[in-house]
This record gives sequence, C-alpha cells and structure tokens, in this order.
Amino acid sequence: MPTAEEDRASRRLAWCVAHLLRHAPDRVVMDLVGRLDPAARKYLCRDAWLPASTVTLLLRHGSEGDRHYIARNPRVVGRPLPGLRGPELYAARTASQELRRAVAAELGRDPAAGLTAEELVAQLRRHGGRRPRAALDVLTFPHERDPDLLLREHAAAPLPTGAVEALLLVADLPRDVGLALLDTRAVPVHRRHWHRPAVRAVRMGLLTHEELVAHVAPAHRTLLLGHLPERSGLRWTLPEQAGMRTAVARALGPLGDDPRVWSELARYAAGFPGTLPELVSAVAAGTVQPQPQPPQQPEPDPDPWLTRAVRHFAPAPAPEPSGDVEYELALASLAVPMEDVREDIRWVRDCLARGVLTGADVIRHKLPACWALDEDHWLGDVDHPDRHDRPAAVLDARAEADRLFAAALDDDPDAWWRAARALPHFTGTLPELLARPTDGDSVSEPF
Repeated sequence: MPTAEEDRASRRLAWCVAHLLRHAPDRVVMDLVGRLDPAARKYLCRDAWLPASTVTLLLRHGSEGDRHYIARNPRVVGRPLPGLRGPELYAARTASQELRRAVAAELGRDPAAGLTAEELVAQLRRHGGRRPRAALDVLTFPHERDPDLLLREHAAAPLPTGAVEALLLVADLPRDVGLALLDTRAVPVHRRHWHRPAVRAVRMGLLTHEELVAHVAPAHRTLLLGHLPERSGLRWTLPEQAGMRTAVARALGPLGDDPRVWSELARYAAGFPGTLPELVSAVAAGTVQPQPQPPQQPEPDPDPWLTRAVRHFAPAPAPEPSGDVEYELALASLAVPMEDVREDIRWVRDCLARGVLTGADVIRHKLPACWALDEDHWLGDVDHPDRHDRPAAVLDARAEADRLFAAALDDDPDAWWRAARALPHFTGTLPELLARPTDGDSVSEPF
C-alpha cells in the first residue's frame, strides 16, 4: 500500500509526463509510458490533459489496465476526445424513408435485401458527396464489404469525402485501408469538406497526428491541415490543432532554417503529388521536379491559405532585443510568481492582451518549468480541456516548447525520461532544465 507521499509523487510525475507527451514523437511515447511504475501509469491514463495521440497509442499498444483506466477517464471516455458519438450509436441508425425509396428505385429492389460490394461503392459515390449523414444511412443497409475493392475504386477515383468519413466512423476497416482512403492525390482540386476525413480519423483514435502527416496526400493538404482556414463546420479543437502543428513542424524539421530551401518548398508544395515527408525529402535533396502544365494554360494562382501555412511553419528570424522597460519587467514577473495565483494569472493575461508578452515568452521565462507547460497556471482554469479563450497564446507556447524539446532531446528516449524525472521537482525555467541535462533527480552533473 503506497504512502500518501508516494501517491502524491506518482500523481505529480504522471501530470508532468502528460505535458511532456504533447511534444514527444510517437516512437518515444510508448517508451516513456513503459518506464512508469504501475501507480504513475494508472494516474497518467486518468489524467485530464492526456494528448489524443497518446490515447490512440495506449489503446492500440497498451495493456488491458491502460484501456480500463482510459475508458473511465471522464475527459477521454474511451476515445481521444470526450462527447464523440461511438460506432455503436451510428450502427443503431435507420435510413430515412426518402433515401430508402431513392436507393430502391436505383437498384430495382428493396435495399433491405442487401447490397453487393459494387453496389455499396456506387451508392456511397452517389450519396456521400457532402456530409456523412446520407452515407451513414447507406451503410445501415445489409451489405457486402470488400476492402480490396474499396482500395481499387478509391485509387482509380477517390470516394467523396462524406463517404470516406462514414467509412472511417462505422466500417471498422483494416488500418491500411483507412490510411489509403486519406490519399486523394488523384483529385486535382479541393473538394468541399476535404479535411473532414482527416479530422475524423484522428478524433476517432484511428491515427495519431504523426501517422496522418505520413499518409495524407497530396502534400499541400497536410500543410493546410496544420493551418486550417477559419470557417464554420468540423475543425480541429485547440489541443488537436496544437498536436497537428507539432507533427507538421516535426516533418518539416529536415529543411532547417535555410530561406532558399523554404522558398523551394513554397514553390513546389502546391503541385507535388506525394506526402509531405516525401516532399521534404525531395526538397532537401534538391531532386523535386515541377509538375508539367498543359500547353497554353496559364500558371495557376497560388493558394493564399497554402502560402499562409508555409509562412507560418517557416523559421522566423530571432527578434531583436527591444530594450522596452515594460517588457523586461513583465519577463521578470514571470520569474517571481505572486503570492496569490489569481493575481499572477490576471497579470499574465493582461500582458498577453496588451501584446507585452507572447506565449513563447511564458514558456521560456516562467518558473517553474512544469507550470509553464500547463496553460492553466498562467491563463486560468477552463471547464473543458479543448478550449481556452486565448488560443493564439496557447499555440504559440506549444510551438516554442516543441522547438526547445526538439533541439535538446530529439528522439532519444533516455533524454526524454531524464527530463520527465527531473521536471516535477525542478525549480528553474524550461530552457534551464533542457540546457542542464539531468541524471536521475539531480541537476548537478551533466551527461
């Protein structure tokens, strides 16, 4: 039976690891989780801020105990995000009478008698052009499902986005088929709601953000998924958006900070048919070739949203020291938390609102490092982990933390574990933690 002190230590370690896992690559996540003792691992699975990609990996590769605690996590509810309708609810749907009559007229018989695999694909093409509701109704009819036929049909002419989303929601397809359905390089232009299957695949726990980046094609759609236009409809929640930007930035890491290489990326991104990692590899090697344009056809206008996305991920020059007294005082205040945490939050929020500080400043200068990684300690508590009233500050802070972790720890599981062990008790800033590699719980000796 653990003592109260041991139980608090396990809770705090799990809380710190949950924040670190937001920034860790997938190949490091399960290694870190595997190093936790059973008590800390239990608290990690019950943590409110457990990243969606970590939930997906735990449900896929974790133990029965992991799945047991995740299923009872009120913030997760067995899936990466709370409140998501599960496949069992979709399976309970009944098709509308209007759709039943339309399908019966096309087939010449009652669809309740069953659809062949070819008829299922044809009906999904006919009724899956917009939202997934009609395609979900089609899937309620008895049908023969042939994953190989789906792959062939999608490779020849991609299925409509509503049909793909419906298949991801209820079809329980093999993982390789689900990945292949996100490949839409055969479609020359954006279809309406093109992003919905990708968002749904992550939200259903089918893919992590890194896996999405590795399989979505063409490459410019991955860049746009990292910086979706602000419109109504299904979009990333704030944690999902931060996770997607982390995965895209990691894929763009081989480009470094050479402006000429980034200009090549911006030049070739729109016409490259492969995935983003393939584009990055070709640009870094200087082997990418422009796509041929039909004769006597003008060069297409650049996509302003794609240009904005590339500009967002391109490395920005280091800001010059402003010498502003108010800025220096604000940075100093981050290093000396006030006695009342509510007053401290009001001060940080006021500095963010007036543009004196950014989220990156908070990550680099707030003490201690574990508080800087938790936005609730400088923006205030929220009633739901998917929302914050200052999303720009949260995204800015996450991006800066990504950069610091990538530069200091890279893909070394041992280095990530040492940082995780030191974080609960470290009293300095995050750059100080990462600049002074730790050995166990001590920061007195370098590697």
